[in-house]
Amino acid sequence: MLRRQEQALWLWAGTLSLLLIAMLPLAFEWQLPISVLVALAVWAGWRRSLRIAGKRRELQSSNGASLPARSYRHPIVLVVGDCLAELFGAVPAEQLALRVTGEGCYVRVPDVQKLPTTVASLLLLRPEWHGQLSVMWVVDPNMHTDAAVLANELRSVYRQVVMLRERGSPLSMLVVGYFPSTSQSTAWFTWAAAKSSVQVHESGMRMSLAEWQRWDKDPDSRAARLRDTVQLNAAAGWLKDVCMSEMHVRPFHQEIAANAVAVAWAPISGRRHQNNLWHRWLQARTGLCFNQGGTDDANASLPFPDALLHLLSRSARNSGQPRALLIGVWLFVLAASIALVSSAWQNTLLVRQVTDDLRRYATVSVSASPDQALQRDSALAVLHQDAQRLDTYYRQGAPWSLGLGLYQGEKLRPSLRAAINGHRSPTIPQASPERPAMVRLDSLSLFSSGSAQLKPESTKILVTALAGIKAQPGWLIVITGHTDGTGSDQQNLRLSRARAAAVHDWIQHMGDIPSNCFAVQGLGASRPIASNDTEQGRSANRRVEIRLVPEAGACQSSTAGSGLQPLSHSATYNT
Repeated sequence: MLRRQEQALWLWAGTLSLLLIAMLPLAFEWQLPISVLVALAVWAGWRRSLRIAGKRRELQSSNGASLPARSYRHPIVLVVGDCLAELFGAVPAEQLALRVTGEGCYVRVPDVQKLPTTVASLLLLRPEWHGQLSVMWVVDPNMHTDAAVLANELRSVYRQVVMLRERGSPLSMLVVGYFPSTSQSTAWFTWAAAKSSVQVHESGMRMSLAEWQRWDKDPDSRAARLRDTVQLNAAAGWLKDVCMSEMHVRPFHQEIAANAVAVAWAPISGRRHQNNLWHRWLQARTGLCFNQGGTDDANASLPFPDALLHLLSRSARNSGQPRALLIGVWLFVLAASIALVSSAWQNTLLVRQVTDDLRRYATVSVSASPDQALQRDSALAVLHQDAQRLDTYYRQGAPWSLGLGLYQGEKLRPSLRAAINGHRSPTIPQASPERPAMVRLDSLSLFSSGSAQLKPESTKILVTALAGIKAQPGWLIVITGHTDGTGSDQQNLRLSRARAAAVHDWIQHMGDIPSNCFAVQGLGASRPIASNDTEQGRSANRRVEIRLVPEAGACQSSTAGSGLQPLSHSATYNT
């Protein structure tokens, strides 16, 4: 993936994340730090792409070799083992050496332990080549004198291939043997590691070994090909006894079989060792001595197996641009899915909330009792808030957290409007301006400080209050005690209730009023009428209030014909 594409992906991911944060129902104190974290992550990703691009340029310049373009789609073969000088020439080990032919690109790996490092460097420079990499292990039987060392080298190759495959690099493998021969043939002899049928690749053609032997009609050429067949059988036998047995052991938890094994003839040169594995193997089977001399050309060039590269399995990988586009599309799908799920959930909560508010309002009784009237007013206020919220969404548009075509508020507005417009308050008789609808008594005029026992001199005040209270069916006498903010809440609550009860007992006894005509409550310091910061305010808050509330059926059974008259005027007493 190119640096610009990677940076564009980071910007795209950051933009989608910020939009998603704005759509989710998060409080501002959460949105701000999350947005900052997203911005920092995008900045870190941007810097990382710049750092990787710098490493790529540095690695490209330090290697001193020009890699093919990113669009190169032929196999990339990592060559390990013998004959590296004959294949790549005299190139320093620390420098990247490669050969680009018409069929593939060969990269030298001087040390098999550096195979993972070489793969990582190539993928850093050309990440598009991930599915094109393969390994070619080269063996020259003339250069080995110890079978254990050769087997250990082959195990090292397999160990590195296993490690790379576990890391996700699908490396295929090709085993190539250059065997000494005086033959002038340029053919490549191949067979699969698990099969015995031999295929011959020569002059752009592929045929079986029998067809290749019959191909040339010249007697001398056919005799030479017969000698090549005998030598091939010996080479195949050596590979099977010395190398192939190592290919089918499982020391690394899995079997690593080569895609193909290939044999080519190499000129006899001075690079061979005396008493090498090849000569010992031939001598053990023929009884002949093979210590013939060779040429002094120790660095004669060897052919690359271009004709065999089609045998290597390759997994095509998307180019940088389609891959970046695919990642961007998946990021969009993920963000859109989260936004849709969040919007659907928020709309579900909105419908549930408004429906519950309507149900609560409908279940409250239309009775004019204080508690039920207060609950109904509270439920109506909540409906007004819901209606105002939905009206705002109607005029200004629904917020993102409820949008994306899932908004359900318009279905709720008619029900809300119908409930609000259909509200009717209980009919309350108009109070006469000469007399108040509430009698407010100063607590200090009735009680001693901290006491709920009526003072003897409070009788005059209570008689005056009683004169303004006349109960008849449809009226309820509500006596409420209040205190100032001094003291604990529990103590104030108990004191206010006790004082209201004392006033109730006196009025009921002196006015001969049935007990079902009264409602007594103590509110402590929860409803002040003045500030508790001053003595004048605290004195005003210490009070007992007597209110007449119309309620259908109140006192009906006990007050009919009693002569009590309803209170049609209001007066306030503060002593």
